Amino acid sequence: MASKSDIKFLNAPKIGRNEKKYCRFKKHKINYVDYKDEQFLMRFLNEQGKILPRRLTGNSLKFQRRVSQAIKRARHIALLPYVTDLLK
Repeated sequence: MASKSDIKFLNAPKIGRNEKKYCRFKKHKINYVDYKDEQFLMRFLNEQGKILPRRLTGNSLKFQRRVSQAIKRARHIALLPYVTDLLK
């Protein structure tokens, strides 16, 4: 039987908190998502290297598409890995 210290979550569970998600791109007036900035794009990947969905990141549809396209371009030129164990 797994103890509570053995259970891992991708993000901390938000039980009882109803925080409003916001698009960080609209808030900071960012118009261009640079595919060469791998540290910024790492925020939108989980530990296995998968792209996080909108419901977790809070991005708008327009910027989620731009982020996913930038991640795919960075993977293509080997700035980001396609698959990994313990990326962060």
